[in-house]
Amino acid sequence: MKKYLFICCSFITVLLFNSSPISAQTIAVGFANLEDYYRQNQLLSDSSFDKLSHTIRPIYPTKNFGVRSEYFIDTLRTPHNLLKIQSGYQSKNELINFHLLPIQFQTRFNSDHPYGWNDGPMIPASGLQTYFSAGFYGKIGPISIQLQPEIVLAANPEFEGFSDKNFKVFTARYYDFYNKIDLPERFGNSSFGETYWGQSSVRINSKNVSFGLSTENLWWGPGISNSLLMSNTAPGFKHFTLNTIKPIATRVGSFEGQIIAGWPQTSKYGVLTPELTYFNEPLYVPKSRNQRYLSGMIFTWQPKWIKGLFLGFDRTLQLYTHQQGNRIGDYLPLFSPFQSVSADESLVKRQQMGAVFFRWIWPESKAEFYGEFGRHHQNTSLRNNLLETEKNRGYIVGLRKVLPLKNKDEHLLISAEVSQLNETNSNDITNLNSWYINSFITAGYTHQGQEIGAGIGPGANIQQVSVSWNKGLKKIGLEVERYLHNDDFYYYALQDSYDFRRHWYDLSLKASGTWDYQNLLFNANIFATRSYNYKYYLEQKPGDPYFVYGLNKFNLQIQLGVNYRF
Repeated sequence: MKKYLFICCSFITVLLFNSSPISAQTIAVGFANLEDYYRQNQLLSDSSFDKLSHTIRPIYPTKNFGVRSEYFIDTLRTPHNLLKIQSGYQSKNELINFHLLPIQFQTRFNSDHPYGWNDGPMIPASGLQTYFSAGFYGKIGPISIQLQPEIVLAANPEFEGFSDKNFKVFTARYYDFYNKIDLPERFGNSSFGETYWGQSSVRINSKNVSFGLSTENLWWGPGISNSLLMSNTAPGFKHFTLNTIKPIATRVGSFEGQIIAGWPQTSKYGVLTPELTYFNEPLYVPKSRNQRYLSGMIFTWQPKWIKGLFLGFDRTLQLYTHQQGNRIGDYLPLFSPFQSVSADESLVKRQQMGAVFFRWIWPESKAEFYGEFGRHHQNTSLRNNLLETEKNRGYIVGLRKVLPLKNKDEHLLISAEVSQLNETNSNDITNLNSWYINSFITAGYTHQGQEIGAGIGPGANIQQVSVSWNKGLKKIGLEVERYLHNDDFYYYALQDSYDFRRHWYDLSLKASGTWDYQNLLFNANIFATRSYNYKYYLEQKPGDPYFVYGLNKFNLQIQLGVNYRF
């Protein structure tokens, strides 16, 4: 592996050092309402709109949108400085550039049990939790350094989780499933505190291309709330990246892409706290501590003949580093085709996923339609794939429509998104063949105990509809959500006798807002959730009739945040 990385680094370093310097600072995935502001602008443009697909994030605002500062939306930087400090320096020839990154503070409170995803290093926990980040960006010629560490502190109090009063077989099957993925119900039995490298990177940049080492969060695909392969649900993991900074124009259209080689980490926590037993035998099987290697790629094409259409595909491959061979396919998924397991037994030891996606903007209608369709298991042949389109599939479909208001700078945004990750084949469910879990790589497709892909997790489905008022970075919105938790586990655990009362699903109503004032950017969310059949548990009591309802719970999530932009 060192040989391949050395050759790759040397080649790209020589290439880039012979190019002119540029500014290549990113904005963090999910930063307040800033990313979505640029995406909505594409729907508001009637004639010309930028060529950026918004399917490979983080993005580079100064290179793609003509703004003077990454965290301000105006092309002429507003000279606010509430703290009255010198926050940056730039030489006359722009060869040297240094400035402070936003100070970010977020706090969240869950009244009853954990809820939420797409929140980076914040953990699924009850009670109060806080997040803090700050840092700086520096550039000398083509070399840039972005240091933006993150700190998370959580009270992490005890909450009612998976019940030890369930039938023993039901509990044992719960461990069957979650022994194959690193998704702890609770991050230990005391308060939680951790520091991460966060949205940091060291890069060499030239024209439209960047190469470097990064711990930034990634997002792949057109989805707003979920992504099949890359999201910001978990903290960012250490990875090498070769990616486009802005679309590369050709005679057949523009292209964007990214190739990564990274090392996700396994958490130190188990399945439940405390762990349960089956006839006095421990059910928890500790996860392998072997280092994992994750490679991935994504490419997007905007055909010049079809205005506003973006087509793309992405793929990831995960295995243990000690299982890697000397073939280039062991390091880059581009050179490792999907094959039948019987064709090469070593493929059993890999976790492979891939997806195709599209995003189609209709500026005349001020709307966009997008979708992503993927598979999570080794495919056998093109013929079988065409005959069994539902096997191991997952998909995301969404639609957004802008309704301009009387004031030209105000509009309503109506959005709908559906994500489906549940299996459709009973044999796959019985064999524990679900999204993100793996029998050999027992940590599954996770980093630090959270999903790298869709935050809703394996076997889950979700439907979301929202409407919001928008004016620049100001936003006030309302969202309705139905979330069906891991239905693959439901069918696996109850394969002998299905009980419709045990489906665990949530109905939620969310009010959210973002407001900017000079250097400050505020955000607030209130999320009311009613959980039905919580943790699949039925409240059986002696003397109760046969038909009893499942355990229902209510959770209120309040989140407040403020960001100071220099």
